[in-house]
Amino acid sequence: MKKIILLTGFEPFNKETINPSWEAVRQLDGWHEGEFVVHARQLPCVFGRALKAVHRAVEELQPSIVISVGQAGGRMDISVERIAINIDDAPYADNQQRQLIDQPIVNGGPAAYFSTLPIKAIVHELREAGLPASVSQSAGTFVCNHVFYGLMHQAHEWGTTMRAGFIHIPYLPQQAARHPGTASMKLEDVVEGLRIAVRTTLAHTVDVREAGGLTH
Repeated sequence: MKKIILLTGFEPFNKETINPSWEAVRQLDGWHEGEFVVHARQLPCVFGRALKAVHRAVEELQPSIVISVGQAGGRMDISVERIAINIDDAPYADNQQRQLIDQPIVNGGPAAYFSTLPIKAIVHELREAGLPASVSQSAGTFVCNHVFYGLMHQAHEWGTTMRAGFIHIPYLPQQAARHPGTASMKLEDVVEGLRIAVRTTLAHTVDVREAGGLTH
């Protein structure tokens, strides 16, 4: 029986007409190689609803690996997130015009969860493939971090062996054209990066030991 890999991406938000995370993961829906098959799901960019959607997908599919993907306009590379924190502190409203401020995602939950993906191995393989990538130390405090934390909390509460984490990606070129001075990445490069992330996660049960910290 093939291992199930769940990839999630978001609907457009903050006046954008597309979201590169969904454009990329939907390209991989049904992709299979040897031992695995990928299922893609779109999440609403709405606090609470996004988390319920990812929980339903996990319950339905019982995946071995979950990689949630989100847009991070202004970032210059594929950012593999290290940590999710237990706070919603939105810089602007979500798609239901809710702007949560200083609100815990899970009341009484741990302050943070670490990704269980091999984050440094993924970054290493992305760079080897000629794709700009880095370990990110913050997934923000908007709906991306909301989903990341809630996903890790679900895995913790269930005591499951499911491995999970979050990857942020830059704007697509057509988005960056409307935001002068911001970085972008071609869709085909993002898709290839996600393929590498999936294959690397399957190949590494223990992460590699490489420098990935920041000085600030």
